Amino acid sequence: MHHLLEKHYVNRMGWLRASVLGANDGLLSTTSIVIGVAAAQPDRHTIVLAALAGMIAGAMSMAAGEYVSVSSQEDTEKADLLREKRELEEMPEVELKELAKIYERRGVSKDTALRVATELSEHDALAAHAHDELGINEITQAKPFQAAFASFGSFALGALLPFAVSMLAPIKEMVYFQYGFSIVFLMVLGAISAKTGGSKIGVAVLRICFWGTVAMGITAVVGHFFGVNVN
Repeated sequence: MHHLLEKHYVNRMGWLRASVLGANDGLLSTTSIVIGVAAAQPDRHTIVLAALAGMIAGAMSMAAGEYVSVSSQEDTEKADLLREKRELEEMPEVELKELAKIYERRGVSKDTALRVATELSEHDALAAHAHDELGINEITQAKPFQAAFASFGSFALGALLPFAVSMLAPIKEMVYFQYGFSIVFLMVLGAISAKTGGSKIGVAVLRICFWGTVAMGITAVVGHFFGVNVN
């Protein structure tokens, strides 16, 4: 019964990584932009436009960057698989021994390793080599469109908070409202990502709060000094 209830988190890492990074980045970068602009130019129209521009540009940039990055990984995987397929056609015996050696290094006896390699090769040689030699499987396999859409949607979702605050919060206290709401939601996001990924919640929350405060503090200072210089 315990085995049936056993949880594995690695199969969540692809979409979890893209979604959490996107939401954190959307919330933090848009808030930082708004704080910087509010510190330099306390005008609601300017602040709202800055939040909207940051949300749209950031979501597009995040999606494009994720797509390019994961596409590069996919191209490498395809090239490796193509090369492996060619080697299996040209020298199947060498590839069989190579697969058996991999199992031997994992602690399997020589005879058993050869038997396992033979049976797996008869079933699907390319799949066996992709999984055990190249480390490519359905969990780790690159999915560019999935990663891009997850990044775009999560960034936009994260950026909606500072955008909403920029329209509703009092102008004079805009910086404090932005910081307060963002820290609370960064804590929530940190806790959710830690819970979903099976890691420690306290460490994740402290880490994201610290670096979030640093980022927003720096942009507030920069915005203030640029505002003073412009005026």
